[in-house]
Amino acid sequence: MYRILVNIFVELFVLKKYRASVRFKMLGYPYKMQVLKKAKSVGVGFGCGGANETRVNRNTVIGDYVGTNGLVVQGEGDVIIGNRVIIASGCVICSDNHDYDHGTILPFDSGVIKKTVEIGDYVWIGTRCTILPGTKIGEGAIIQAGSVVHGEIPPCAIAGGNPAKVFKYRDIEHYNKVKAEMEGKK
Repeated sequence: MYRILVNIFVELFVLKKYRASVRFKMLGYPYKMQVLKKAKSVGVGFGCGGANETRVNRNTVIGDYVGTNGLVVQGEGDVIIGNRVIIASGCVICSDNHDYDHGTILPFDSGVIKKTVEIGDYVWIGTRCTILPGTKIGEGAIIQAGSVVHGEIPPCAIAGGNPAKVFKYRDIEHYNKVKAEMEGKK
């Protein structure tokens, strides 16, 4: 019902050239409110796109100017998302895993092992990525769409695949120049 009302409002009251962006923001509003209520902390400028539901756990910390469009955080482990991170649609972050080595039943016990997931500043995560427990993604890294990430991705690396492997690095001089210009405008 909310989608129908948003579409009617946008068609009737918004100029044609602004309709797509207004619709996108309005459809994401309910998801944004859910994140603001549930996350441990959310920085300024947080935004949710309207295409897919965004859900986080109560141990999620989100930095400033983070944008998501369908992120799902599963588990009860800590998830730390840095500043100016973009996470595309259909991404899943797992922050815990079943205990399969120390339990009393098979294939796994009811206990879980929590592991922190850290995503550095200025990271771009492509659509339909899965980030596994204990992963650390360095500042400025880019994760290719459809990747399964585990372990550590270095700063400014471009990684992809299953499991995600670094196949290239950003131009670090250019990256640092643009970053300094952006931070100088604050």
